[in-house]
Amino acid sequence: MSTTTEPVNVNPQLSRVETEVRQTEELVDIPIGLPRDEREKTVYQLNQLLADSIMLKDMYKKHHWQVAGPTFYQIHLLLDRHYGQQVDIVDTVAERIQVLGGAARGMPADVAEKSQITHPPRGREVLTDQLTRLLQAHETICNYCRFIAKAIGERGDLGTEDMVVGDVLRINEFQAWFVAEHLAPVPLENS
Repeated sequence: MSTTTEPVNVNPQLSRVETEVRQTEELVDIPIGLPRDEREKTVYQLNQLLADSIMLKDMYKKHHWQVAGPTFYQIHLLLDRHYGQQVDIVDTVAERIQVLGGAARGMPADVAEKSQITHPPRGREVLTDQLTRLLQAHETICNYCRFIAKAIGERGDLGTEDMVVGDVLRINEFQAWFVAEHLAPVPLENS
C-alpha cells in the first residue's frame, strides 16, 4: 500500500490591492434612526476632526521624542501619556464615522490635506515652542468640537454629540490645561 501525498500549496493567497470596495464619500445605510443626509454632514465634520486629532497625536509623539531641558523627564512622560489619550480619541472618532455608515479618512495624505492644524517643523524645537504649538492645536480642536457638537445636536444625533463633547472636547481641554501649566511663569528653583 503506497501513500502519495498531494503537494500542499503554501503560497499566500493575495488579493488585488487596487480593488476599492467603496469610495470614501459613499455612505452605507446603517439603521440607527438618522437620515442619510444628516449622517453625511456629520461624517464630513468628523473626518475633519479625525484629521486634526491625528495631527495632534503625531505632534505629541514627535515632541515626546525631541523634548529637552531641565524638566525633560516629566515632560517626556506627560507628552507620551497625552499621545496615548489622543490615540484613543482617534480610534473613537474613526469608529463613530463607521457607525454612521461613513469611511474614516485617516491616512497621512488625508491628514496633510485636511488638517486645520499648522504642521510643525521637521527639526527640533525649543520646549516652549513645542508646548505653545500643542496648545494652539488643542484650541483649534476645542473650538471645532464646540462648533460641530452644536450642529450635530441640532440634527438630533445625540450619540455623536455626546462623543464629541465627552470623549474629545473634555480630554482636549484637560490636556491643554496640563500643557499650559508648564508654560506658567514660575521659576524652577528658589532664589
